[in-house]
Amino acid sequence: QVQLVESGGGLVQAGGGLRLSCAASGRTFSNYTVGWFRQAPGKEREFVAVISAGGETQYYADSVKGRFTISRDSAKNTVYLQMNSLKTEDTAVYYCAATLSIVVIPTASARYTDWGQGTQVTVSS
Repeated sequence: QVQLVESGGGLVQAGGGLRLSCAASGRTFSNYTVGWFRQAPGKEREFVAVISAGGETQYYADSVKGRFTISRDSAKNTVYLQMNSLKTEDTAVYYCAATLSIVVIPTASARYTDWGQGTQVTVSS
Protein backbone atom coordinates (compact mmCIF):
# COMPACT_ATOMS: atom_id res chain seq x y z
CA GLN A 1 0.00 0.00 0.00
CA VAL A 2 1.15 3.52 -0.81
CA GLN A 3 -0.17 6.90 0.24
CA LEU A 4 -0.58 9.42 -2.56
CA VAL A 5 -0.82 13.20 -2.37
CA GLU A 6 -1.60 15.32 -5.43
CA SER A 7 -0.66 18.95 -5.82
CA GLY A 8 -0.33 21.56 -8.52
CA GLY A 9 -3.95 22.16 -9.39
CA GLY A 10 -5.40 25.62 -9.77
CA LEU A 11 -7.11 28.10 -12.03
CA VAL A 12 -5.67 28.67 -15.49
CA GLN A 13 -6.86 30.28 -18.70
CA ALA A 14 -7.60 28.20 -21.75
CA GLY A 15 -4.41 27.57 -23.68
CA GLY A 16 -2.30 27.64 -20.57
CA GLY A 17 -0.58 24.85 -18.72
CA LEU A 18 -0.21 23.26 -15.32
CA ARG A 19 1.96 20.53 -13.88
CA LEU A 20 0.37 18.18 -11.40
CA SER A 21 2.44 16.17 -8.98
CA CYS A 22 1.63 12.92 -7.24
CA ALA A 23 3.94 12.31 -4.31
CA ALA A 24 3.99 8.85 -2.79
CA SER A 25 5.15 7.41 0.45
CA GLY A 26 6.49 3.90 0.59
CA ARG A 27 9.77 2.37 -0.44
CA THR A 28 8.19 0.17 -3.09
CA PHE A 29 6.55 2.95 -5.10
CA SER A 30 8.83 2.17 -8.01
CA ASN A 31 7.02 -1.16 -8.35
CA TYR A 32 3.68 0.53 -8.95
CA THR A 33 2.03 1.51 -12.18
CA VAL A 34 0.54 4.98 -11.72
CA GLY A 35 -2.41 6.50 -13.47
CA TRP A 36 -4.13 9.86 -13.57
CA PHE A 37 -7.90 10.10 -13.65
CA ARG A 38 -10.28 13.03 -13.58
CA GLN A 39 -13.85 13.66 -12.65
CA ALA A 40 -15.87 16.63 -13.77
CA PRO A 41 -19.08 17.68 -12.00
CA GLY A 42 -21.94 15.39 -12.94
CA LYS A 43 -19.70 13.04 -14.89
CA GLU A 44 -18.08 9.71 -14.19
CA ARG A 45 -14.41 9.43 -13.34
CA GLU A 46 -12.39 8.96 -16.51
CA PHE A 47 -8.94 7.75 -17.37
CA VAL A 48 -6.39 10.36 -18.41
CA ALA A 49 -2.92 8.78 -18.53
CA VAL A 50 -0.84 5.95 -17.12
CA ILE A 51 2.85 5.23 -16.73
CA SER A 52 4.35 1.82 -16.11
CA ALA A 53 6.36 0.96 -13.03
CA GLY A 54 9.64 1.34 -14.84
CA GLY A 55 8.54 4.47 -16.66
CA GLU A 56 9.18 3.00 -20.09
CA THR A 57 5.53 2.86 -21.17
CA GLN A 58 2.98 5.65 -21.19
CA TYR A 59 -0.55 5.68 -22.51
CA TYR A 60 -3.04 8.50 -22.88
CA ALA A 61 -6.71 9.03 -23.39
CA ASP A 62 -7.45 10.31 -26.88
CA SER A 63 -8.83 13.52 -25.42
CA VAL A 64 -5.44 14.52 -23.96
CA LYS A 65 -3.00 12.88 -26.36
CA GLY A 66 -0.47 15.37 -27.63
CA ARG A 67 -1.28 17.88 -24.88
CA PHE A 68 -0.53 15.99 -21.65
CA THR A 69 2.66 14.18 -20.67
CA ILE A 70 3.03 11.76 -17.79
CA SER A 71 6.43 11.11 -16.25
CA ARG A 72 7.94 9.83 -13.05
CA ASP A 73 10.98 10.53 -10.91
CA SER A 74 11.78 7.42 -8.93
CA ALA A 75 14.32 9.21 -6.76
CA LYS A 76 11.59 11.59 -5.61
CA ASN A 77 8.80 8.99 -5.49
CA THR A 78 6.77 11.36 -7.63
CA VAL A 79 4.72 11.09 -10.80
CA TYR A 80 3.95 14.19 -12.83
CA LEU A 81 1.26 15.17 -15.28
CA GLN A 82 2.30 18.07 -17.47
CA MET A 83 -0.80 19.59 -19.02
CA ASN A 84 -0.43 22.01 -21.92
CA SER A 85 -2.92 23.71 -24.23
CA LEU A 86 -5.60 23.32 -21.62
CA LYS A 87 -9.24 23.51 -22.65
CA THR A 88 -12.31 24.36 -20.62
CA GLU A 89 -13.38 20.73 -20.91
CA ASP A 90 -10.28 19.72 -18.96
CA THR A 91 -11.85 21.24 -15.85
CA ALA A 92 -12.14 18.50 -13.25
CA VAL A 93 -10.76 17.08 -10.06
CA TYR A 94 -7.64 15.14 -10.97
CA TYR A 95 -6.66 12.03 -9.05
CA CYS A 96 -3.57 9.91 -9.16
CA ALA A 97 -3.80 6.23 -8.41
CA ALA A 98 -1.40 3.34 -8.05
CA THR A 99 -1.60 -0.35 -8.75
CA LEU A 100 0.47 -3.51 -8.76
CA SER A 101 -1.78 -4.90 -11.47
CA ILE A 102 -0.11 -7.26 -13.91
CA VAL A 103 -1.84 -5.40 -16.71
CA VAL A 104 0.90 -3.23 -18.17
CA ILE A 105 -1.22 -0.18 -18.90
CA PRO A 106 -4.44 -0.43 -16.91
CA THR A 107 -6.99 2.18 -17.84
CA ALA A 108 -9.90 0.98 -15.73
CA SER A 109 -10.18 2.68 -12.36
CA ALA A 110 -11.21 -0.62 -10.76
CA ARG A 111 -7.68 -1.96 -11.29
CA TYR A 112 -6.19 0.69 -9.00
CA THR A 113 -5.93 0.07 -5.28
CA ASP A 114 -4.51 3.29 -3.89
CA TRP A 115 -5.84 6.78 -4.57
CA GLY A 116 -4.96 10.32 -3.69
CA GLN A 117 -7.44 12.89 -2.44
CA GLY A 118 -7.55 14.81 -5.72
CA THR A 119 -6.61 18.28 -6.87
CA GLN A 120 -8.93 20.72 -8.62
CA VAL A 121 -8.06 22.01 -12.07
CA THR A 122 -10.22 24.80 -13.44
CA VAL A 123 -9.74 26.11 -16.95
CA SER A 124 -11.43 29.39 -17.74
CA SER A 125 -12.36 30.63 -21.19
